[in-house]
Amino acid sequence: MKHYDVIIVGGGAAGFFAAINIAQNTEASVAILERGKEGLQKVKISGGGRCNVTHAQFIPSELVQNYPRGEKELLGPFHRFMTGDTIEWFEQRGVELKIEEDGRMFPVSNTSQTIIDCFLSEAKTSGVEVMYGYSVKFIEPNENRWTVATNQGDFISEQIVIATGSNPKMWQVLNQLGHRISKPVPSLFTFNIDDKRIKDIPGVVAKDVEVKILDTNLLSEGPLLITHVGMSAPAILKLSAFGAIELAKLDYRFDIEINFIRTSFEDCVFQLKALKHELNKKTVYKFSQFELPKRLWQQLVLASHISEVTTWAELNRTQLEDLAKQLTKAVFKVNGKSTFKEEFVTAGGVDLKEVNFKTFESKLHKNLYFAGEVLNIDAVTGGFNFQNAWTGAFIVAKAIGNNQ
Repeated sequence: MKHYDVIIVGGGAAGFFAAINIAQNTEASVAILERGKEGLQKVKISGGGRCNVTHAQFIPSELVQNYPRGEKELLGPFHRFMTGDTIEWFEQRGVELKIEEDGRMFPVSNTSQTIIDCFLSEAKTSGVEVMYGYSVKFIEPNENRWTVATNQGDFISEQIVIATGSNPKMWQVLNQLGHRISKPVPSLFTFNIDDKRIKDIPGVVAKDVEVKILDTNLLSEGPLLITHVGMSAPAILKLSAFGAIELAKLDYRFDIEINFIRTSFEDCVFQLKALKHELNKKTVYKFSQFELPKRLWQQLVLASHISEVTTWAELNRTQLEDLAKQLTKAVFKVNGKSTFKEEFVTAGGVDLKEVNFKTFESKLHKNLYFAGEVLNIDAVTGGFNFQNAWTGAFIVAKAIGNNQ
């Protein structure tokens, strides 16, 4: 039976980050057991293959607001290791990061391979043994050690870090150890909408809208992208993350109300009346108002029972009010969801009440640690899920270092 001081289960972002930091700051022998043929798969595809390493948000109390699950628990950890520390960690290892307009941070090289190469190189020079094709069947405590049974033989170790992400099989293993698992549901997804107002205008972006899910308290704002199957972009993705559990219960069938111009219905009617006088001879359909994309404006005009040749002067009161309603209270039926790119994120995982967030150690078992999405922590899109992985893994490494 092969022995290591520390075994990391899972060769993803959190697993590699924990392994490297443990190996570089202790004398411990460290091994990563990865069930796939290669590791770091989420790192590879993140940010369209560029790897969205973190987000340029440097205040812990503001950073935590991007986590529908984990907001309260991550506040302390973020005071110990967060965005600035992540940037410094990578820079010390020759990887420079850049900030984009929306706050997302990527390697200057614009390729995720830079991050993968950094991890593989650091793991190798630090003496971390990375084993691929090792699927963990069960873990059991054995006096002051752990036995780890895999499809390729058994291991023993003093300390174990579980960094398997949203892996149902590992959640089962942890459940057998007495850990409660919050039921997994999709967290980051786009809305499927079949509606003639948006059917022919995929690719159109409304820059600043307000979206609410009717009959709930869920509300968000930001850019909205019309896609071939419905709607996406931050305004929708935030709702999908913060409403993950509620929307699963609704079987992803519900109504949303969109305010495309972030103005009240009454104010909109007032502004439309002013436009009626100002632009009286111009056709309503032809010239977009309120800085809306032209193709979206035209669809909302047609939905208000206004023809392509109607002038502003010809608008009656009903048409004005219908247009105001389309602009400020447009209701769309959502009839399903689609995965957001390849970045599948799950709400669910190890119950946060069973974890000590000063060390990320299990409260049920000594020397059993967690990092990343194996915990019931998830975030909106933009590099926040990776920041949770780096923070948890770093604090685990510190705790294990203190035990050596």
